[in-house]
Amino acid sequence: MAGRVFHPGHEELHGVTVVVTGRSGRTYVGRYHEHGDRGLVMHDVAIHEPGAAPAREAWLERQQRFGIKVDQRHLIVPTDEVGEIRRLAALAS
Repeated sequence: MAGRVFHPGHEELHGVTVVVTGRSGRTYVGRYHEHGDRGLVMHDVAIHEPGAAPAREAWLERQQRFGIKVDQRHLIVPTDEVGEIRRLAALAS
């Protein structure tokens, strides 16, 4: 196992704040719960629309610095929308 799991029996990213790059161009930041048949289940999610101000990188920096500005308490990102998944903390490095 690559890292510490918050809750045994769950995926490694369970409970971790992640950045999901959507294939639509949307960006999702929130707590990873699980990836199932219906898609990626996330909690306390902020969503950035493509072309919205501030620009994506500035928006991500703000989410990281001041905390997640929640748009959706619970969200299922459909599997065909899910692109890259990264830990929010990894963006600083």
